[in-house]
Amino acid sequence: MDKIRRFDHFQHTFTFYTRTEQFDLYFDRFLEGDLGKIYSAVPWKELITAFGLNDARKGPLSIFGPQGKLALMFLKHYAGCSDKRLIEQLNGNIDYQFFCGIDLGSDRLANYKIVSEIRCELGKKLDIDKVQRTLFGSWSAHIDNKNSIVMDATCYESELRYPTNEKLLWECLDWSHRQLKAICKALGIRTPRTKYLKWKRRNISYSKMRRKTRPKRRRLDRSLLLLLDKIDGELGKLEKEHRLQMPERYHRRRATIKKIYRQQHLMFHSGEKPKGRIVSIAKDYLRPIVRGKEIKPVEFGAKVNKYQIDGIGFIEHLSFNAFHEGNRFQDTIFKAQRLTRTKTKLAGADAIYATNKNRRFATKYGIGTDFKRKGRAGKHEKQRKQMAAMITKERATRLEGSFGKEKEHYHLKRIKARTKETETLWIFFGIHTANALEIGRRMAMELQKAA
Repeated sequence: MDKIRRFDHFQHTFTFYTRTEQFDLYFDRFLEGDLGKIYSAVPWKELITAFGLNDARKGPLSIFGPQGKLALMFLKHYAGCSDKRLIEQLNGNIDYQFFCGIDLGSDRLANYKIVSEIRCELGKKLDIDKVQRTLFGSWSAHIDNKNSIVMDATCYESELRYPTNEKLLWECLDWSHRQLKAICKALGIRTPRTKYLKWKRRNISYSKMRRKTRPKRRRLDRSLLLLLDKIDGELGKLEKEHRLQMPERYHRRRATIKKIYRQQHLMFHSGEKPKGRIVSIAKDYLRPIVRGKEIKPVEFGAKVNKYQIDGIGFIEHLSFNAFHEGNRFQDTIFKAQRLTRTKTKLAGADAIYATNKNRRFATKYGIGTDFKRKGRAGKHEKQRKQMAAMITKERATRLEGSFGKEKEHYHLKRIKARTKETETLWIFFGIHTANALEIGRRMAMELQKAA
């Protein structure tokens, strides 16, 4: 504590380090922290190969090299902040610069959109199984009990307002009307008359109501559907008459809105719930996932079936459509065995996995589970109960605890990516940033014991 001094005691003589001055001292200090442990645990060269990254052969070199791009994704989830805030911290934090392999010196990065550009690039190249095999190959020496796994599913929610029918229809209507005005202005023709302003006022009044009764909802839905159909028809006429050449993004959004109209029309007139129901015009790949929780019965995001080996979690299946995790038991066992090259002898899972099919599978291949027994007790019931209690404790503490830890501390509580690929990449790096820190701490403990 005697060495720590206030800044005003030496501000007149303090000089920032140069490229070579005390580099080793600063780098050793960086490796001692949690960020340094992640840096030590990640197999950078193998990961670069798995993603297929290379420096550009033509033109100027990118600020972030292949390793720097991957490091920036790990850093995003370690820092748990927005892209803009991440770049601001990178400008002034020497440890962050060490982690990304750059030396800004007196320069500053101003373009914070570089983070999303890198995320888009990596999202197109991500192969989850291939990259996880690479990571496990490097971490295998620090993982024990490879013949024992636990599994469970969770939902990583997207950043999305709660999608009521009225909100969704109004978003479709508002976007379509803005496109109609822009096209008419570009063509130099009069905008067709609609009752858009009238229903805009009505929609604002409805949104301010505390009690939104069913008759009020029905009236608003009927009017929005009729107006949306009219504006959609006007857009179709303009496209046909003037042979408009619009970008792909426009046509993709138009197709999404037409599908939403058909679904909402079916729900309004027949009361049927359509399959593949769209809940957002910007994220048409999202589906309602009914989880049955008391506080949050329905979630909107990616559902992930995970398995954990000695506290290190891996993705078995990721989908934006709802699926029954109980049907993934056998696939999880096979995937874990291919990853570890070890026969699975113990598997922990909650009651939803305990189907007759999964019980027969576990019995056939001699896999011990913590499923509740059916029928009379066996010869070694006491030992079976003890083993089942240990497996259940492992699953309920480490695996389910990892879900909360990743959501609260590794930026997976609300995923703010805007496409299916980048959202998948966001979840992948959030999970494996937590794994890398755990492996890094184990490596530091092993070095400490050896010393």
